[in-house]
Amino acid sequence: MGIAFEDQLAGLLAELLADPGLTPVAWSITIVNADTGIVLAAHDPDRICRTASIGKLILLAELATRLADGSLAPRTLWEREAADHVADSGLWHLLTTDALPVVDIAVLVAAASDNLATNVLLRNIGLDSVAARGHLLGLNSTALHDRVRNHRLPSDPPTLSTGTATELAGFFAALHRREVVNPAVSEQLLGWLATNTDLSMTAAAWGLDPLAHQGSDREIRLWNKTGTDTGIRCDVGLVTQPAGTYAYAVLANWPAEEADALRDRVLETMRRIGSGLRQTR
Repeated sequence: MGIAFEDQLAGLLAELLADPGLTPVAWSITIVNADTGIVLAAHDPDRICRTASIGKLILLAELATRLADGSLAPRTLWEREAADHVADSGLWHLLTTDALPVVDIAVLVAAASDNLATNVLLRNIGLDSVAARGHLLGLNSTALHDRVRNHRLPSDPPTLSTGTATELAGFFAALHRREVVNPAVSEQLLGWLATNTDLSMTAAAWGLDPLAHQGSDREIRLWNKTGTDTGIRCDVGLVTQPAGTYAYAVLANWPAEEADALRDRVLETMRRIGSGLRQTR
């Protein structure tokens, strides 16, 4: 009899994370069967990590809820303001238009983790509403704490978002079951998340086209969100392949002074975790 898939995954995690070179890295990892919610493998799954842009998921969930209940029209135009501008991540800061429909702004956030688009959504929706949505979704340690800033002052929240692998994998498993608010909201979120162009981490293992993977490729479908900052790499998502559908959250934090030295090793470890998940038949 072959080794059970969950035992293979658990063995892989133990092997990879035993690397002495990864000692400074704090990991929070969970992989679950998205149909049943059964945990297949985990490492420190309830550790609260800095998650950079992952918290934008809750902002998108609140926007999708307003679109689904009719309180916000999809083609409502929201304008960018000078205070919304940030230096990097995304496309809108490179475009000439000052106003976009809210659904297009959402696509920018999902596809390119657009920071300017995030700030426009957050200014109009409100951080309190995003926090309330997170609590309604059962996210107690996963939260968006602030707008995106070029520089954080001592008076600002110390990080953009935090989260745990348990909660984030659970969020994607609930998405698969169409249980994030309701089926309409879940479908909207999945449609946006299928556009994500960042396949540099765990999702690198599937070899998909980062610019065109909304449909099935290699009998694989992927929906994910990533978070990147100094000493932060996070990839959370949902993958459907012939053997089943799995929700995953792979979160890595390490000291800023070792950010560049450890980056390649962290990325390779994340890719190898994805490779282990891909080996399902």
